[in-house]
Amino acid sequence: MPPRKRKSAPQRKPAMKGYIEGAGEVVIQPITDTLEKNYMPYAMSVIVSRALPEIDGFKPSHRKLLYTMYKMGLLTGPRTKSANVVGSTMKLNPHGDAAIYETMVRLSRGNETLLHPFVDSKGNFGKSYSRDMMYAASRYTEVKLDSICQELFRDIDKNTVDFVDNYDNTLKEPTLLPAAFPTVLVNANTGIAVSMASSICPFNLREVCETTIALMKDPDHDVASTLQAPDFPLGGRILYDRDGFDKIYRTGRGGVRVRAVYQYDKESHCIDITQIPPTTTIEAIIDKVVELVKSAKVREVADIRDETGLAGLKITIDLKRGADPDKLMQKLYKMTPLEDTFSCNFNVLIGGVPKVMGIKELLNEWVKFRSSCVRRRVSFDLKKAQDKLHLLKGLSKILLDIDKAIRIVRETEEEAEVVPNLMIGFGIDEIQAEYVAEIRLRHLNREYILKRMEETEKLEKEIEELTAILGSERKVKEIIIKELTAIAQKYGQPRRSEILYEVKDMEIEEEVPDYPVHLFLTREGYFKKVTPQSLRMSSEHKLKEGDAVAQAMEATNNTDLLFFTDQCKVYKAKASDFDDTRISTLGDYIPAKLGMDEGENVIYLVATKDYAGFMLFVFENGKAAKVSFEKYATKTNRKKLVNAYSDKSPLAGILYLPEDREVLLKSSSRRMLLVHTGAISPKATRDTIGVSVMTLKKNHRMAAVTPYKDGMLAKPDRYRTKNIPATGALPAQEDIGEQLTLS
Repeated sequence: MPPRKRKSAPQRKPAMKGYIEGAGEVVIQPITDTLEKNYMPYAMSVIVSRALPEIDGFKPSHRKLLYTMYKMGLLTGPRTKSANVVGSTMKLNPHGDAAIYETMVRLSRGNETLLHPFVDSKGNFGKSYSRDMMYAASRYTEVKLDSICQELFRDIDKNTVDFVDNYDNTLKEPTLLPAAFPTVLVNANTGIAVSMASSICPFNLREVCETTIALMKDPDHDVASTLQAPDFPLGGRILYDRDGFDKIYRTGRGGVRVRAVYQYDKESHCIDITQIPPTTTIEAIIDKVVELVKSAKVREVADIRDETGLAGLKITIDLKRGADPDKLMQKLYKMTPLEDTFSCNFNVLIGGVPKVMGIKELLNEWVKFRSSCVRRRVSFDLKKAQDKLHLLKGLSKILLDIDKAIRIVRETEEEAEVVPNLMIGFGIDEIQAEYVAEIRLRHLNREYILKRMEETEKLEKEIEELTAILGSERKVKEIIIKELTAIAQKYGQPRRSEILYEVKDMEIEEEVPDYPVHLFLTREGYFKKVTPQSLRMSSEHKLKEGDAVAQAMEATNNTDLLFFTDQCKVYKAKASDFDDTRISTLGDYIPAKLGMDEGENVIYLVATKDYAGFMLFVFENGKAAKVSFEKYATKTNRKKLVNAYSDKSPLAGILYLPEDREVLLKSSSRRMLLVHTGAISPKATRDTIGVSVMTLKKNHRMAAVTPYKDGMLAKPDRYRTKNIPATGALPAQEDIGEQLTLS
């Protein structure tokens, strides 16, 4: 039911100044209309004018800053204080000096954020790889444009790009920079807009130029053959994944795994980390390693510290005696940001519309953009040459009869009539006549005349060449290829990031000290792990009232523990997961320690290393299931297994037997049966009900099972059987004392 509009009481217009018609009225407006009118323009502004880069590789904030520095003469002149640049940039970018200076910092050489910095800096600009190393204030640092910026502003004054008014219509600024190389792929660029984001990883300049040239020559060129992988400013080792890179190159989305670079110093027994992934910082790495050491997940580290200095990034890890540096680094790669993934999302504004593109499509869009810049530059040069030729042609008519021209000038009474009289006397237009009238008398010599004639011939050839370029797509591409080749030779650098084509991840298990222990499990589910030395020093078990030790065994600290419960489940743990304790303590309560379900209780414990032997489950219906213990070994680190045994009949007893042996079965009718487990066939599934081993009388059940030892029974042959199932025998008088207590 639509909401009712609230009626406002009629108001009389007061006789006072400042009265606003409708003020105070409550108007119900659909939220969709509010979002459309208020939020959508904001979202569009963030997407188009702030967060996403365009095809020239820059966001508006970057472009405004660099163009301001260009107009300040900082491309060739000396450095100036950063505060001067920040103040001047505010004429184009009125978002506050702090935001402008932060943008400058990220573009600077000192910050080491970009593969090819655009700002040549002097002073403390902080470091991209450090969270705590802050940059100095703008009044202390100095900047100018780096030499590579010559390629960004090449021919910008020749109408190569469009210019628009700044925010207050007092200045003009370019909508794009006529970058002569694909900056959009050379330097990393990230941004978060509304409902979308952009994250472009950097590539080696020489490789990008070679790939662009190859694509221009062959549209079907395999990008991966020339563009090997991203190249990060901080270096690092890139774990090569052909399928992953193909996806990034094809769709513009994916991830690049980057691993830190380290060296091992044998003399000081320490690891020096000199290159880290671009997605992390020194402090984040150190904090994570310290956390792992405190939680005892990493035991090989004695100390870790930041030794970054003038020589560059350096994290030093001191190792404990006997620690293997390679194994430790493999562990740290998995557990810390020393190996991290750079997420790629090549979202770029094309014609004001955001578009996610692969490498080939992105480079093709850049070629279109650059072709437009070259054509506009050629058109500008052509127009300029045509204008000059037009003037020289007018001059050539004058030079055919200089005396006549001088006579016309001398005989003209008013200065304003000189140009019209020259136009009439020689049949030239006003522009040509103005040019002739401004020629100095000293230039009317033979040398000047000959030079002008030569210049005319040269201009005619130049115009012919420029016209041919505008009419040929091939010639335009040749110009772009020539420029790219020169840029690659001049500014190209060796790769900083090494590529690992074959990566073998070592399965590193935490090295846990192995030593003898005694294990105890009580009926109530309490567990104790006690060392032999502690056991000798203690006398009695501390137990809850009514509790008793159900199982006691010897094992080692690296043993696997399997806790069987009364709900047909088994929980797996390591003995090392439990702290060493004394028998004078209650120990760990297993249901709580292992997160068992409410009401679930432990009924049996098995300690093993090799999962040899088998489990024997005896049920009250007289059946027994023999299951190979290997069925409880899992390849993954699963902590809980369901269907550990059958639930078709209540469990009468459970045994772990390393090998086949005799077991003594006892029924509620006091009959006993001695069975060799070799006569019971093993089953393939854990939850099998098994086979019948003991024939039970009506209203009776299997009561218990225990391993048989010599001497337990006076007349064991009385209870043995060759075939199963069997009924067993009542105990002889001399065996009554050995009877099992009914469960």
